[in-house]
Amino acid sequence: MFKNKKSFFKQLGLFLAILGPGIITGSVDNDAGGITTYSVAGAVYGYNLIWTLIPAFIVLVVIQEMNARMGIVTGKGLADLIRENAGVKITFFIFIGLLVADIGNTTTEFAGVAGSMEVFGISKYISVPIVGFMIWILVVKGTYKIAERIFLIFSVSLLMYVVSAIMGKPHWGEIGHSIVHPEMEVNTKSLAMVIGIIGTTIAPWMQFYMQSSVIEKGLKMKHYKYLIIDILVGCIATVVVAFFIMVACASTLHVNGVQINEAKDAAFALKPLAGALASQVFAFGLFIASIFSATILPLATAFYVCEAFGFEAGIDKKWDEAKEFYILYTGILIISAVIILLPNAPLILISLWSQVINGMLLPVVLICMILLVNNKKIMGKHVNKPVNNIIGWITVSILIGLTAILLLMPLLQK
Repeated sequence: MFKNKKSFFKQLGLFLAILGPGIITGSVDNDAGGITTYSVAGAVYGYNLIWTLIPAFIVLVVIQEMNARMGIVTGKGLADLIRENAGVKITFFIFIGLLVADIGNTTTEFAGVAGSMEVFGISKYISVPIVGFMIWILVVKGTYKIAERIFLIFSVSLLMYVVSAIMGKPHWGEIGHSIVHPEMEVNTKSLAMVIGIIGTTIAPWMQFYMQSSVIEKGLKMKHYKYLIIDILVGCIATVVVAFFIMVACASTLHVNGVQINEAKDAAFALKPLAGALASQVFAFGLFIASIFSATILPLATAFYVCEAFGFEAGIDKKWDEAKEFYILYTGILIISAVIILLPNAPLILISLWSQVINGMLLPVVLICMILLVNNKKIMGKHVNKPVNNIIGWITVSILIGLTAILLLMPLLQK
C-alpha cells in the first residue's frame, strides 16, 4: 500500500515538474485573434459552430505530439532541423515570412491589451507602454522557470470565461442539440468562419515554440508519457475556453441581434445584456490572453529565427550570451507597441495580412515537420507509425485545402 502511494506521488511529482510546454502552447491559441474569432462566431451564428471545436482539438493534439516527440528525440529546435535538411536559402525565405507575420500578430495582441483596458477606462497610451515594459523585464531579466510559472498562472486565468458564459444564462439543451445536429446555411461567410475557427487553433510559430520549450526543459524520452498528458490537458483547456467564449456571446449577443467586429466590442456589448461584471470578466480575460500571447509570440519568433541562423537563444542565457536573441525580441516588442500607439493605425489590415501570410506558410511548416519526423536518420526508431502519418497527412491536406479556400474566398465572392 505504502509502495503504491510512494509510486503515485513520485509520478505526480514528475508530471508537475514536466508540466508546462503543452499547456502553455495550447493556451496561447486563445490570444486576441482567437478570442475575436470565437466571439464573432458566437454572436453571428449562435451555438451552431461549436461543433468545429471537435476537429480543431484533434488537429491540435496530433501536431503537438509530433512536435514534442521530435524535440525530445533530436534535442534540436524545429528551425535548426529545417535549416540542416532544407538548406539556408529555403530557410531564409520561410523565416522572413514568419518574422513579418509574427510582428503583425504581436501588434494584434497589443491591440487586445489596448481594447480590453478601454473597458476599464484606461487609455492605450498608458496600458500598452506599461504592459510592453513588464513583458520585456519578465523575459530579459527573468529565467525560464520563473517565466513558465507565470505563463501557467495566465493559462488558468483564462478559465474566467467560464464565469462570463454562465452569467449569460446559456440554454444547455440547445447547445447539445447544436453540437449533434448543427444548423447552418452554407455560404462564403459561414465557410470563412469555420476556416477561421479551425485555423486559429494552430499557427506556424506555435510549432517552433513547443519544440524549443521541450528542449529548454531538458526533457527526455522517459518523460514522454507525462508530456503527452501535459499536451492533452493543454488542448482540452484550449477548447474549453473557446467553447465558453462562443457560449457567452451566443447566449447574449446572438439572441439580441448584436453584431461585433472584435473581442473588445463583445466586452462592451455584454454590459447592458449580462451586467457590468460579465463585461469586466470578459474584458479581463482578453487582457490576460493578450499579455500572455504578446509575451510568448515574440519569444517564439526570436527563438526560431536565432535557431535557424545559428545564433544562441534562450531565456536562461544572459544578454551577452545571446545578444541577437534579446535584440530581436526587444525589436519585435517595440515595433508592435509603437504601431498600436500610432493614430489611425490600420490594425484590421495588419491583422488580415499577418493571417494571410500565416495561412500560406503553415502548410509549408507542417510538411517540413512530417518529413522530418519520418526521417530515420533523425528520429531513429521514434519515427511516425502508419496511424500517425495517416492522421498527420490528412490534417495537412485539410489545412492546405482550408488555406486555399481562404485565399480564393475573395474571388468566389465576386
